[in-house]
Amino acid sequence: MSRRGLVSLTTRRQVRRRGGDLARAATQRLEATHDWYATLSAQERSWVALVAQAGIANFIEWLDGTERADTRTTFGAAPRELTRTISLAQTLELARSVVDVVEEHVDELAKPADVTDLRIAVLRYSREIAFGAAQVYAHAAEQRGAWDARLESLVIDAVMRGEVDESIRTRAAALGWGDVTDVVVLVGGSPRSDEDDDDPTAAVAEVHRTAQRLDLPVLAGVQGSRLVAVVGSVSDPAATAADFAGCFADGDLVHGPLVTDLTEGAVSAHAAVAGHVAAPGWPGRPRPVAADDLLGERAVAGDDLAHAALVEQVHHRLAEHPSLLETARTHLDSPGLEATSRALIVHVNTVRYRLGRISEVTGYDLTDPHEAFTVRVALTLGAILEEPSNSDG
Repeated sequence: MSRRGLVSLTTRRQVRRRGGDLARAATQRLEATHDWYATLSAQERSWVALVAQAGIANFIEWLDGTERADTRTTFGAAPRELTRTISLAQTLELARSVVDVVEEHVDELAKPADVTDLRIAVLRYSREIAFGAAQVYAHAAEQRGAWDARLESLVIDAVMRGEVDESIRTRAAALGWGDVTDVVVLVGGSPRSDEDDDDPTAAVAEVHRTAQRLDLPVLAGVQGSRLVAVVGSVSDPAATAADFAGCFADGDLVHGPLVTDLTEGAVSAHAAVAGHVAAPGWPGRPRPVAADDLLGERAVAGDDLAHAALVEQVHHRLAEHPSLLETARTHLDSPGLEATSRALIVHVNTVRYRLGRISEVTGYDLTDPHEAFTVRVALTLGAILEEPSNSDG
């Protein structure tokens, strides 16, 4: 049976005549029964009222069986922003209020012979309008998701390039990063969906799922073969990197230093990328590994910031303690403590004491092979810079 045949022409005409009254009753029902309606702004309430009125008008057209009747047009009466203002559940409450108002007036609207049929028509319409609402919200969510993904990609690119200006901060705020602090950047390989095809969308989605589980704000993107994650509200960068390790492909995962906010994110990003490039230079590297633990490898790979950090942190500090600088250089060229002791003509316990002081001053332990390598690179760079023939002028 077509919709036009559900009820008689007389009943359909009566419903049409009472359409204005039904629309007003639907709006009054919203005000009286839904607390969330009262919290809306005047403009937002007017949008919701438009939807309620459109719901009544669309029911009349639907009942008449006209070609232009479509329950999705009910929600086209208000701006698209309405889907950001009220939830799908609230929209279904709105639709239910419209349907309830019509159902309560069935006895007044229908001829006695049409009462049951009009109630059935209301039930059918309520089903269609519910599906229509779900479709509208699904489409809006899809559009928001695509827009958010584009914004996220723009912000990630700006962080990696060190170009976080006011416009980028505004875009980041739209993604919920307006007040996020304590930021760290993670860089690793992007996982592949199979042997032949990369799936960046899946990789980014996995990062977001992990962040949601950890209750941490995150921005993620795939750049070439690398997956980049910018994580906020971090207290322990190493632990955070370990929590996200499963999102990345096998291989090196490097985290940059902790920085104050997204504006300084480029510092963490630069270190993480440089560390990811240089990580193979340390065979015994852990996973994940801190970019600051790869300063020696980064310097050898040509990272200027690592050059500067090592010279400042190691060479300059030891230069303030000539005996420590001499001990460090001698020990790095000696096969052990005894050989260092003989070369310096001091007791071996003095060497041990000085090595302890070197560790206190620089943060590096010369008895650890990797840390000794880092100090050697630092002292080599410092010596090169001290060479008069290498100075300007």
